[in-house]
Amino acid sequence: MILSDLRSYLKQQHRVALADLVTHFKMDADALRGMLGKWIKKGHVRKLSRENSCGTSCCKCDSTLTELYEWVDS
Repeated sequence: MILSDLRSYLKQQHRVALADLVTHFKMDADALRGMLGKWIKKGHVRKLSRENSCGTSCCKCDSTLTELYEWVDS
């Protein structure tokens, strides 16, 4: 997968959990975080805070399930 594939998927989905990206691209979460970091630095993607992702602060959720990313440039 290349960065443009990730960009296209994020633009299509608008907001997506890291777990969904892992499943869709069949890649390791850390590898995807690295690619997402490139888009974050360019200002096209933002990582949503944990409070925005599940609405609780119990910390019992798997971080890949609650880690959300959003495409912010249309």
